[in-house]
Amino acid sequence: MPSRLKERYQTEVRKHLIDRFGYTNVMQVPRLEKVVLNMSVGDAVGNPKSLEAAVGELTTISGQKPVVTKAKKSIAAFKLREGMSIGCKVTLRGERMYAFLDKLFNIVLPRLRDFRGLSRKSFDGRGNYNMGLREQLVFPEINYDKVDKARGMDIVIVTTAKNDEEAAEFLSEMGLPLQKEKA
Repeated sequence: MPSRLKERYQTEVRKHLIDRFGYTNVMQVPRLEKVVLNMSVGDAVGNPKSLEAAVGELTTISGQKPVVTKAKKSIAAFKLREGMSIGCKVTLRGERMYAFLDKLFNIVLPRLRDFRGLSRKSFDGRGNYNMGLREQLVFPEINYDKVDKARGMDIVIVTTAKNDEEAAEFLSEMGLPLQKEKA
């Protein structure tokens, strides 16, 4: 059974984008490619247990086991050696991606304090959107009592859109709460 978001894309969003941008082929219409969640754990250098907690939390949030990321360079000021584990990331595709984005747009973002929409400046010029969350506690799966430390995470939404204008229109139609454009 396809997720709500995928169904919405196939029935409403695709038609809207074809009308708006005048695509001649269905394959020109922007679509979601993947969503990457990245959680860096700065205190993993001194406390390896904190990385295990971050991996567990990211697994709970995404429904998929994350990959542990390693340091590329040694930085003496941070007591960091090349090859040390310093974070974790997970790449979601297909149904898991749609389920995660549905939860992000409709449950997580409205729970943020003083939320007035996401910035339109977070597009990268190639149709991808980057955002950061200050803490993982906004996700409903995370049990507040079992969290040792509030950790932030980066979320990258990768689309096939050619430019920022197409991506902004596409993602706002999908349900991403972007700020209104100033007239």
